[in-house]
Amino acid sequence: MAKSKKIFVCSNCGNTSTRWEGKCVSCGEWNTYQEQEVIADTDREKRKSVWKDTEKVYKQEARPIAEIQLGRTVRIKSGDNELDRVLGGGIVPGSLILIGGQPGIGKSTLLLQTALQMEKTVLYVTGEESEEQIKMRANRVSKQQNNTFILAENNLSTILKQSKKLLPDLVIVDSIQTTFSPFIESTPGSISQVRECTTDILRFAKETGIPVFIVGHITKEGSIAGPKILEHIVDVVIQFEGDRNYNYRILRTQKNRYGSTEELGIYEMVSNGLRPVENPSELLLSQNNENFSGSIVAATIEGQRPVLIETQALVSTAIYGTPQRSATGFDLRRLNMILAVLEKRAGLFFGQKDVFLNIAGGLKITDPAIDLAIVTALVSSLEDTYIAKNVCFAGEISLTGEIRPVKNIEARIKEANRLGFEQIFTSSNNLKGIDKKRFDIEIKGVKKIEELIGYFF
Repeated sequence: MAKSKKIFVCSNCGNTSTRWEGKCVSCGEWNTYQEQEVIADTDREKRKSVWKDTEKVYKQEARPIAEIQLGRTVRIKSGDNELDRVLGGGIVPGSLILIGGQPGIGKSTLLLQTALQMEKTVLYVTGEESEEQIKMRANRVSKQQNNTFILAENNLSTILKQSKKLLPDLVIVDSIQTTFSPFIESTPGSISQVRECTTDILRFAKETGIPVFIVGHITKEGSIAGPKILEHIVDVVIQFEGDRNYNYRILRTQKNRYGSTEELGIYEMVSNGLRPVENPSELLLSQNNENFSGSIVAATIEGQRPVLIETQALVSTAIYGTPQRSATGFDLRRLNMILAVLEKRAGLFFGQKDVFLNIAGGLKITDPAIDLAIVTALVSSLEDTYIAKNVCFAGEISLTGEIRPVKNIEARIKEANRLGFEQIFTSSNNLKGIDKKRFDIEIKGVKKIEELIGYFF
């Protein structure tokens, strides 16, 4: 009979200990050790039976790097241009892709409609819903395909045997936290179960060449649940972000062994599923032609894509003793820094003013090039003076009040030019080497915020 013992495992890094400790000696996090019961003598023969007839014998020898040829890997097209862009051009055979996100954000919907629109055999494994529930969602999001197979199962051994029998072109496991291995004596979702199940799925993907998508739950802090080693095991980590009160969703890459981590995809949640947004700028900009104070357009970069976004600021006299500071879609600490720069360098006082900032569309922007638009929006609302709708801004603000250059300025200018803007303001240092005659838009360079404020106000 197999003997069991109790160990303590860190939920953050996966480090093990024979006794409970308040602080993990490996990662330094507090109160992350969890008690687990493990079997010391696992039935190896039964476990090998899962892999019978799927193991391959590789007679691989070390070769000089100069002899290795590129271009042999043929990526699988998913039929979704946004997803293919995030993955680096398509799905790599034998890759293991982890997608995480908030509950109800649309992870299962995205993968199901991807499976239904692919012209290849797909096995969709669900451990959270029944076959009827998947069928109802499939009727809503896409046309039916005979090459999509549904398996409602949590047992990893059964999943791997069905995958070996069917040999699909793609496997989707929803989710890794509900999947369990019968050879591990712990509950589904525990650290050991998540680690072992992911390792077995990775082995299956590499030996068969079948790519696998796995869905991962996230914690209240926003990180993917389970041991941190989970993100090290997989080939690609994708985060599905968005506010459920808005229609837009963003697919970001946190790790990609086969492509860039700076790409992202944008979707719009509609009644029949997720619709890829090929031209996000036209949807995120206001269609109202009226001019309002505090409404400014910023030329930002999301991933490698230029996106024009409307920033809205409201500055009003504080009714109560303590002025309020609120930012939606933008870092509140950076907003406080910008307000301090305006007071110190431009002589504009916001001490007794309530300041509210909103990024339209429910997006969260971290691009520092949005600083110049926020400065203009704050001063516009403070002075109650509007800026014309055909003007946009791109520049970073330093603590000295200097407007610093930003990356990919030509891509921002081209996007603004394409959308019909007549002027774009940026740092003077960004204009070095740029031929203004190539663009129909007027490009203006400014060095300090005092110069910008003097131009408009």
